[in-house]
Amino acid sequence: MSHPNTTATRQVDITRVKPYGDTLNDGMIQMSFTLPVPDGEEAKEAARILVRKMGLDEPAVVYHKDLGIGYTYFVVYGKCQHTVDFSSIKVTKVEVEVMDRLECEKYIEENIKRPVVMVGASTGTDAHTVGIDAIMNMKGFHGHFGLERYHGIEAINMGSQVPNEELIAKAIEVHADAILVSQTVTQKDVHIANLTNMVELCEAEGIRDKVLLLCGGPRISHELAQELGFDAGFGSETHAEDVASYVLTELVARKRV
Repeated sequence: MSHPNTTATRQVDITRVKPYGDTLNDGMIQMSFTLPVPDGEEAKEAARILVRKMGLDEPAVVYHKDLGIGYTYFVVYGKCQHTVDFSSIKVTKVEVEVMDRLECEKYIEENIKRPVVMVGASTGTDAHTVGIDAIMNMKGFHGHFGLERYHGIEAINMGSQVPNEELIAKAIEVHADAILVSQTVTQKDVHIANLTNMVELCEAEGIRDKVLLLCGGPRISHELAQELGFDAGFGSETHAEDVASYVLTELVARKRV
C-alpha cells in the first residue's frame, strides 16, 4: 500500500508547481500588509487594487484592523496563475553530512586527534551578536548547544563591532583552523563591502590558504559566500552542528589534521 504522502506527491506536476490553498493547483495565496490610510471601504478597495497589481486574481480582504493614526492592517487572499518548474531549480549549498554534537566530538577524537580552534565575531560596524552567539556560545540556540560546549573544539567568540584586522590578528595568535564572520546588518550592502575586505586582509596577511573562512547571516547564502572568496556561507536556521560538521570534515579532506 502506498504511503498517503507519496500518493499525494504523485498527483503534483513538479514542472508546474502552484500555491496550494484548499485544493491542489488552486493558486491561493494569503498575504498581510499595512497601508497608511484610514480604515473603511475605501481602504479595503485600495488593498484589493494593490493585490490585483501584484498579479493576483480574485483578491478578497478577509481581515482588516484600524491601527490608529490613519493606518490599516490587512489580510488578503488572492489567486496566483503563475507556476514554477521545481525540477529545474539548482541551488548552491553546503554539501555536508551533518553530525550531532556527540558525533562531532567522536569525529575529532578519531580523525583529527587535536583541539580544533575556531574564532568568530560580528565584524565591522555590526553590533548584533545573536547570530554568532547562537553558533559559538555554550548555551547555543533553541536546544542546539554552541561550539563552546563541544569537547575538542576551542571556540573563541570576540563579540560584536570587531574590526576585521583584530579578528585576523586573533586567528593568527591562536593558530585558528577556522574564522567565523557573522553579518546581520545589510543596509546598502554594507555586509558585501565588509566581507570583501575580510578576504582581502586574509590574503594580505598570507593566511587565506591556511584557515577555513566562513560567513553567516540572514542574507548570506553559500553561493554569495563563495563569490566573495569565502569557503562556505550559512544562512538563517543554521546551528552549531552545521558549522562544526563542515569545518571538521573539511579539515580532514584538506589534510590539515
